[in-house]
Amino acid sequence: MHSSTATSRRAGLGILGLLSLADCSMLLLTDGNTPPYSVAALVTALGLISLALVIRAFRDGSRPIRLLVGLRALSAVAALPAFLVDDVPATAQAAAAATVVLTVMGILLIGRTDARIVTS
Repeated sequence: MHSSTATSRRAGLGILGLLSLADCSMLLLTDGNTPPYSVAALVTALGLISLALVIRAFRDGSRPIRLLVGLRALSAVAALPAFLVDDVPATAQAAAAATVVLTVMGILLIGRTDARIVTS
């Protein structure tokens, strides 16, 4: 793998890893309303699985990438109701926006190194 593509891949995995860590703490951060417990539990589960996949992806490049990208995209989609539901605090909306933007950035950085992810 070329040096710049390896760097892009590591940067993308780093971003997705940080998002996964943030998701792992979602159950601890919810008040039951923002986000609801069911959403927090889903996001926490996605974060735990994603974190395991990030670690595997750092060790073995090809196997877990597609599943990781799919789970991170699902996590970003789970953040979208923050923009559609009334009475969501601005901080929660900002966190949701950051989640979506960083997820897209991470996926694109990984996609630079593996065109199959972006074109499939």
